[in-house]
Amino acid sequence: MLRLVGAVVGLLLLMSCAGNYEPSTEQPAFYKSMASAGARVDAAMAASMITGYRQNNGLGAVVIDPELMKAAEAQSQAMASRNKLDHNVAGPLKKRVEASGFDASKAVENVSAGYHTLAEAFSGWRDSPPHRANMLAGGVTKMGIATAYAPNTKYKVFWTLILAAPDRP
Repeated sequence: MLRLVGAVVGLLLLMSCAGNYEPSTEQPAFYKSMASAGARVDAAMAASMITGYRQNNGLGAVVIDPELMKAAEAQSQAMASRNKLDHNVAGPLKKRVEASGFDASKAVENVSAGYHTLAEAFSGWRDSPPHRANMLAGGVTKMGIATAYAPNTKYKVFWTLILAAPDRP
């Protein structure tokens, strides 16, 4: 009899909890479209995704760096304003990273265009051997990522990811 009472009480408690459940209608940040004015990529989400990918491959984490964010933003804007997907549209990577104020011993970059979400961009980079190699570069610990939306261009959304190792840790 005591078990039956305990089971009924437990069931009533469970039912009361179920009545308060409200599923989230907010879309995860990695599915948020960057194809609109003012859209900003969630850099923390990107760092988490890339860190997880790196750790699954035996490598260390990366963290957001303000100077690299600035460099990625400038590169994305330059590509969008020229409607051109090109690593050197705003100058060579080494010079752009130096101009941002980041003192790098190593820097790699992924650029892409046409992906509307972080999930799409990440998947595209992961599935491309040269982009994958950049995301899995040894020694990098800092990153910057940015998008630029250009509605009147072929690609609409331009992406830049910069991963780097500081000259002095």
